[in-house]
Amino acid sequence: MSPLPRLILTRHLAEAGASTRPLPAAVKAGSLVRIRQGVYVEASAWAELAAWQRYRLRIEAVAETAILPVTFSLHSAASVWGIPTIQRGQPIHALTLFRGGGRSRAGVRKHLVEPGTVDAEIVDGLSVTSRQTTVLDIAATVPFAEAAVPLDHVLRPDSSRGLPALTKAGLLAAVAGRYSAAAERRVRSAVEFADFRSGSAGESYSRGLIHMAGFEAPILQYEVRSSTGRVAFTDFYWERSRTVGEFDGIEKYLKPEYLQGRTPGQVVVDEKLREDRIRATGRNVVRWVWSELWRGELEGMLSRAGVPRRPRSSSGRSNGPGTQNRPWDTRI
Repeated sequence: MSPLPRLILTRHLAEAGASTRPLPAAVKAGSLVRIRQGVYVEASAWAELAAWQRYRLRIEAVAETAILPVTFSLHSAASVWGIPTIQRGQPIHALTLFRGGGRSRAGVRKHLVEPGTVDAEIVDGLSVTSRQTTVLDIAATVPFAEAAVPLDHVLRPDSSRGLPALTKAGLLAAVAGRYSAAAERRVRSAVEFADFRSGSAGESYSRGLIHMAGFEAPILQYEVRSSTGRVAFTDFYWERSRTVGEFDGIEKYLKPEYLQGRTPGQVVVDEKLREDRIRATGRNVVRWVWSELWRGELEGMLSRAGVPRRPRSSSGRSNGPGTQNRPWDTRI
């Protein structure tokens, strides 16, 4: 992860004998952003951060201003570990042993745990729940499609951090007795559904939505070939309708590892030519982006393309529309 901007803490200024009185004026003038009481960051640096980076910086701010040591959990622990999640509107999640401290306050959601049950590690100087606990707790508290994102990720080695892949067997073994019966069923279903072949958070989330919409399971990372050889590897493929599905994340147009020396404009042209080659094999192509996932448009797009549905008797039951909780509704 690229370095986050430096936090400006009022307590550090006070300890150094510097005045904190100019800070509110700097916020009003637009040169500073206040991200938490007593914590500021330069506005120019803040403007360049992606949403997930801003969330990560808010975690740092909570750690810096907490009266007692904090152990972060759920999406906050995942952020520190570098595990992708669906973060829309997430508060900062932290564990508490105090039964009167389970309410949100100042953007922090406290989760009650019993003494001696916290499975925590120190990562980047922060106390966080272990990778295994983190992804299982998320799976217990979010809709099915969202649970696929962190679970798919941890089934692959994290080469950037030198972390090994977790296994389904290990995850399932850790579930028993940790959650309510209903939550345990949700977690087990999500773990069994997880697949290390999903190449990104967007692909994982899409795969979960595809499943919940009742479509047949696609072939992942499918190799399209013509009479002259390989044409492309695709994110999703349905043989019965000869449909290729492609999640189009913004990363390929911005990150150097995807650009590979090309301009974003060249990537757009290359993607169009690649799609033309796929269509030339007699297959149809459906592409979607994050905004279409947020608007719930994926099901209609796949239906119009003729993607087949599963028989009703085999539909998944976990985290169906009647059981989807908001991420902060369930205690862990």
